[in-house]
Amino acid sequence: MSTPNKDMDKVEVRLKWDPSPSGTPAHDLDIIAATYLAEAPYGSPAYLVHFDSRSPDGTITLNRDSRTGQGLGFDEVMTLELNRLSTAYTRVVVGVAIQQRDGRRTFAEIANTGVQVREGYTNLAEDDFSAVGAATAATVAEFVRGAAGAWEFHGTVRGFDGDPNLFAGTMGSRTPGT
Repeated sequence: MSTPNKDMDKVEVRLKWDPSPSGTPAHDLDIIAATYLAEAPYGSPAYLVHFDSRSPDGTITLNRDSRTGQGLGFDEVMTLELNRLSTAYTRVVVGVAIQQRDGRRTFAEIANTGVQVREGYTNLAEDDFSAVGAATAATVAEFVRGAAGAWEFHGTVRGFDGDPNLFAGTMGSRTPGT
């Protein structure tokens, strides 16, 4: 039987923040996507996409990367073409990590943070990280392929305290850090 419902197709995750005050180290936030295989949907990621990388098949790309937050609107944008992602992958988790090069920074210390998850012109989720202000990273979106093959969106923001490398390896666990 056919259905008139459209599957989730192409999604954008957009991130913004204000630059650090003059004379202080730049605030550098990064979008990270982790893909998970059907055999291990909560194990280690099959691969990660972040600055200076893209998915092996080109279905997940970081279109815009900012190291300072300078610019108008959303400074960093990642596109996920879920409709093209191999059926071997059944879960994609997207997070945001604050680089910790110049000392520990949390979302509460960075002005005007915001993340938006969009499909076309439709906002699926928006958040300002205020609920996870003490965190250094957070998951912002989860996409899960259902039994029929259609992608479902879950937009829960979960905070994490640690460096970006540790976060990237554990962001798809049921509880970050485990």
